Amino acid sequence: MERTVTVVPEDGLHARPATTFVEAAGNFDAEITVEAAADTRPPVAADSILGVTGLGVRRGDDVTLHAEGPEAEPALDALENVITTPAGESDLAGDATA
Repeated sequence: MERTVTVVPEDGLHARPATTFVEAAGNFDAEITVEAAADTRPPVAADSILGVTGLGVRRGDDVTLHAEGPEAEPALDALENVITTPAGESDLAGDATA
């Protein structure tokens, strides 16, 4: 499965939003990668804080999420929620499987 979404948090995928994103990705039985849609670099593991922050994704950038596995769809839903929710408003990392 694949989904492209626009990053909303002011910090992009850095600092707290990146931490929340990585923690949420680790809560699912799925192989998940993320890539900057406008970049030619290869996708990175969504559960890697260094990989995710290394993408340099800023607010307003598009990212493409790829997920494979038994929980691919709920994983994409949860990660899209993190990416499209302003910083400080998502508590998804703690209850992503709820």
